[in-house]
Amino acid sequence: MLIAPDTLAAPLPEVEHDPAVVCAVYHQAIELIGKRWTGAIVSLLLRGPLRFHALVSAVPGMSERLCADRLRELEAAGLVSRRVLPGPPVGVEYTLTDAGKDLNEALGALGKWAHRWLGPAAAQPPPSIA
Repeated sequence: MLIAPDTLAAPLPEVEHDPAVVCAVYHQAIELIGKRWTGAIVSLLLRGPLRFHALVSAVPGMSERLCADRLRELEAAGLVSRRVLPGPPVGVEYTLTDAGKDLNEALGALGKWAHRWLGPAAAQPPPSIA
């Protein structure tokens, strides 16, 4: 069961780690969120619930199979919930859980970093030295 940090009675203790060793929990989070298309899916769902085909259509180049795979992974990790909508036609809607919504700040910070360091100017090759 996931508990939102603001509902805990006592503050969370500081996590000590050896900077020479990668934290297993951090690595697990990076591997989950860092998979291709996952960030795009979560970013779209941060705006609100979406049907499966709306998700696929909103991400150019993402196949239905990959979208379904990523949604299953996010659901298994407790970040996304799936709801079957009554038909006809029967549809499926996806929404972020509280744990998924809690990624908003982290993804926002990553987006700011990307625009600063990987934006259009960063994508251009360095000038040649003659």
